[in-house]
Amino acid sequence: MVTMIPVRRLWSAVLCGYLALGATLQVLPEFVVQRFHGGPTLSGTAVGIAFLATACARPVAGLLADTGRARPVVLLGGVLGALGGLGHLLAPDYAVLLVARLLMGAGEAALFSGALPWVLSGASPQRRGRTAGWFGLSMWGGLAAGPVLATALNAAGGFTAVWIGVIGLAIGSALLVLSTPKQPPVEPVAAGPRGGLVPAGASLPGVVLGLSSYGYGTIAALLVLHLRDNHIGGESVGLALFAFGFLLTRLLGSPLVDRLGGARVAACSLVLEILALVLLAVADTAALALPATVLAGVGVALMYPATVALTLHRTGALRPGAAVGAMTSFWDLGIMAAGPLGGAIAASEGYPLAFVLAAVIGGLSLALVVTLLRAGRRVGPGAELADATT
Repeated sequence: MVTMIPVRRLWSAVLCGYLALGATLQVLPEFVVQRFHGGPTLSGTAVGIAFLATACARPVAGLLADTGRARPVVLLGGVLGALGGLGHLLAPDYAVLLVARLLMGAGEAALFSGALPWVLSGASPQRRGRTAGWFGLSMWGGLAAGPVLATALNAAGGFTAVWIGVIGLAIGSALLVLSTPKQPPVEPVAAGPRGGLVPAGASLPGVVLGLSSYGYGTIAALLVLHLRDNHIGGESVGLALFAFGFLLTRLLGSPLVDRLGGARVAACSLVLEILALVLLAVADTAALALPATVLAGVGVALMYPATVALTLHRTGALRPGAAVGAMTSFWDLGIMAAGPLGGAIAASEGYPLAFVLAAVIGGLSLALVVTLLRAGRRVGPGAELADATT
């Protein structure tokens, strides 16, 4: 069965889609300022609203993938991404740009949340953490490396070159999916003790991930503007350095999730993320801000595989696509909230306070993980989250 899953092509298709989305994160704040005369609030909203569509679409995509419809779902993701990129290129006003962002967000949800359960169906329970971590590099690697690509395209041909590149990447994603064989039929999956889009056990890891993602959303929406407007420097390389810390940690650290447990890895990651956000809030030179950005990438890198492991531990194997899709939606909601809220705070009170708020919200996530770890110790070894069901 493992050999029948086109893992490499699915990995490449998701990577192309998220390179496109990541590319928009680098130039979108400046694009909104120059094209539509917006400020931090409008820029943050344009970044964050894509993740609203992603959050809504992920559980549906995962549920459809669980029933054997992964291939058409992933293909639809590439098509929606291309339409969203076209909307960025042709948008005559800010409202049309927001519609394009929604299309792109829905497409990225269909890409990853349709492909991941297809891939996990070939992984043993003991290797789910590292499998999710490795395959997740397609999504997070695209988000991290896309800004680097956007910087190069913007230097070569301005915003138009970036949007054309985004469209091309999304079309490439769809073509890769078309080249995969049809998915074999699967047995219908039971909804379990609680039906619907959110399986029992997925919500709590989702809240942990969502609170932590607020910090990433703040970085994605505000880092470039923070470094530029406060004359700190490094705005052209900040997101690239975040990508470096993220990718290196994800590549080397994913096996730790299976060895140490998702909750322990999440707790350590959150400590690093919170520290990085505080440093970004107080930094007034690139010599401090840029290393803090790398540290932020390190802190964010393992949160997803850690919470995937927690989710699958709590929900079992009946509905992995719906469970992981619902859990990941909380990540999108955190990013969505960070864009407009962080932008509004930055506009009225300054960028440092926006990063401080992100650190505080990360602290709430850490407090929840610590509480669950203590509960797990009371229950016994190997039951780090088994005591909670919602």
